[in-house]
Amino acid sequence: MDLTLSPSEEEFRDEVRTWLQENNPGPEPEAGLDEVMTFRGEWQLKLHAAGWAGISWPKEYGGRGATMIEQAIFVGEAAAQEAPSPANVLGLAMGGPVVIAHGTDAQKQRYLEPILTGEEIWCQGFSEPESGSDLASLKTRAVKDGDEWVVSGQKVWTTFAQYAKWCMLVARTDPDAPKHQGLTYFLMDMEQEGVEAKPLVQITGEGEFNEVFMDEARIPEENVVGGVGNGWGVAITTLMNERAGLAFGAIAQIQNSLRRLARLANEIRLGGGSAADDSYYRQRIAQLHIEAEAMRLAAYRGLTKTMQSGIPGPEGSLGKWQWSDISQGLNELALEIEGAYAPLSRGAEQAVANGAWQYGFLRSRANSIEGGTTDILKNIIAERVLGLPRLR
Repeated sequence: MDLTLSPSEEEFRDEVRTWLQENNPGPEPEAGLDEVMTFRGEWQLKLHAAGWAGISWPKEYGGRGATMIEQAIFVGEAAAQEAPSPANVLGLAMGGPVVIAHGTDAQKQRYLEPILTGEEIWCQGFSEPESGSDLASLKTRAVKDGDEWVVSGQKVWTTFAQYAKWCMLVARTDPDAPKHQGLTYFLMDMEQEGVEAKPLVQITGEGEFNEVFMDEARIPEENVVGGVGNGWGVAITTLMNERAGLAFGAIAQIQNSLRRLARLANEIRLGGGSAADDSYYRQRIAQLHIEAEAMRLAAYRGLTKTMQSGIPGPEGSLGKWQWSDISQGLNELALEIEGAYAPLSRGAEQAVANGAWQYGFLRSRANSIEGGTTDILKNIIAERVLGLPRLR
């Protein structure tokens, strides 16, 4: 595995870096989630106009056709410069790639361009109250009625469902088939009667996630993706794209946070010096740096394997697991360093202002749940990467 960029890759990196420096709109507004989504929508339009929105998509579908190395470069540079996320992040990272891989020509014609522009936001209807990590045990039912499917059930932890036009929905269409074989993947219109999204208020006070209730919602036959009964395979494509796309942006975010953590340790007074002079905190910070570097190298190893096979593999689960552990660890350490100031909304006068570490600590509680729980990711790595015996 050669981590040296080629001359063309260095040129691409410089192009990305310069464009972001000239166009990055800066921090997101703090007024509320509605304003944040509007801000992100404007940013996505700018990304799309410059050809960056669908960087991983083939050119014939409106993307840039970037190589996997170039995709990693772009995501890493955007995170390093703390550029905002696009509004339609789930559509770009998962919805579009799934339609490209499994959709009909008519579906590609209908759905791909509005994903790129952010005109139509997408959400992911997988998890349910009693079958979050065990996707194949879901209970949402879809029953054929003429040329439509009638869907009833409930989904949970559905990110940005309150803004979404389309939902990547997996429902059970054959209750008599083995649980992995009786599923179908649909594109469901979220704006119809019979679909209701209710935000779940998090510990941060935000309503990023939602419950989605379906009461005889209707989905036309042409909105089936990949064929009836093939929902499990299409869902796996979705999840692999989700976890494969996380690593390099997450690495840059972790590196940014570690730099802020080091500044905090230097600013907080502890006895006759700073927290950074204390061997205990120095060792804790050094360990986080080691773990972040291990995550970076593992991500490149996974990228190399993906380039060889042409599709994201189960190795992407490792990056998600590592990211959640490191993110939670560094936020916990930041509050420990702040000491008596940690319960305050702004922290110490010389520390990071605006309660950034307090917010980060609360938000990071979700890291080991969202995008696949850590326990499930460990099982995937054990069984599908290391080849260990299945638990059952």
